[in-house]
Amino acid sequence: MSDTNRQFQSVQVLPSDAFRVTDGVAFGEALAFADELIMDDIYELSPVARPLALALAAEGDGGTFRIASGGQVGMIGSDVYLDCCITLMATDGKTYEALVLVEVVSGGVEAVYMLPLANLLPNHPYRLVGVDRQIATTRFAEVASVSFTRGTRITMASGAQVPIEDVRVGDRVLTRDDGPQVVRWIGATTLRAVGDFAPVVIRKGALHNANDLVLSPDHRLFVYQRQDRLGAGRHEVLVKVRHLINGDTVFQRDGGFVDYFQLLFDQHQIIYAEGIAAESLLIDPRTRAALPDHLDDSVRRGHAHRHHLDYEVRESMLSAGDAVALLRRASSD
Repeated sequence: MSDTNRQFQSVQVLPSDAFRVTDGVAFGEALAFADELIMDDIYELSPVARPLALALAAEGDGGTFRIASGGQVGMIGSDVYLDCCITLMATDGKTYEALVLVEVVSGGVEAVYMLPLANLLPNHPYRLVGVDRQIATTRFAEVASVSFTRGTRITMASGAQVPIEDVRVGDRVLTRDDGPQVVRWIGATTLRAVGDFAPVVIRKGALHNANDLVLSPDHRLFVYQRQDRLGAGRHEVLVKVRHLINGDTVFQRDGGFVDYFQLLFDQHQIIYAEGIAAESLLIDPRTRAALPDHLDDSVRRGHAHRHHLDYEVRESMLSAGDAVALLRRASSD
């Protein structure tokens, strides 16, 4: 896979030694991969544990990645495997999931990381009640899939504004590049809206959106700059919403659960949500596991590279001042 087409994902992980067994057969040992985990062992998170960025580049199907530059942990170029999904039970009976990732160097285990799918509290006991080797890639795919939240109004081919939960397979949606396109599949996922997975709210009008627009953190917006205020060297840019957070007009909404919806077309598209341009689901090695088996192989194999994917700008280009205000002015000047 070329650098142009390779998809990168940055996730917040904890080193395995931050999550140790405090009661059970493996007393004192750090979280390990599936073959070494023992059911009913009780783990606690260290009070000094801090999430660290792990930059991953997808390397084909089946939950295989390479460590890319830009992260805080791992050896650049080494392999990382999605080993399993563990289920933990707190003392109040609530369950929490986490993914176990294994870094491999020269055929040996270099490090083990935990990617919590919900907030875990330090010094609280969590009993290991489940280890699933099969579902890990699906869970990661759900996290990697760009999603709209319940209530988001999508512009249909007719011009009607329809809440995403009312859009159906076979409906025709207006796209920026290819006009009306048929919806091939609609995904629905409910996740805990915590930490790195909490949705991002773009306040009404912040980017000329008609209402508040609430998206998954890695969702990308398409912005046409009448003047190149970002210094991107082009008028068209694709920006990840997590890089626009300013704590005011764009912020992360933490707490509870969030209903996420994904729209899939024959090709990756730029569609309109609350009146502004946003991407649809992109099929790639990270997200393919989230798709049902009944989809045509031609769709499941992935999407051809689209020209608009080359317009994504790095976070560093958005870090000077209020990028939201800058883009708003650039798109209206």
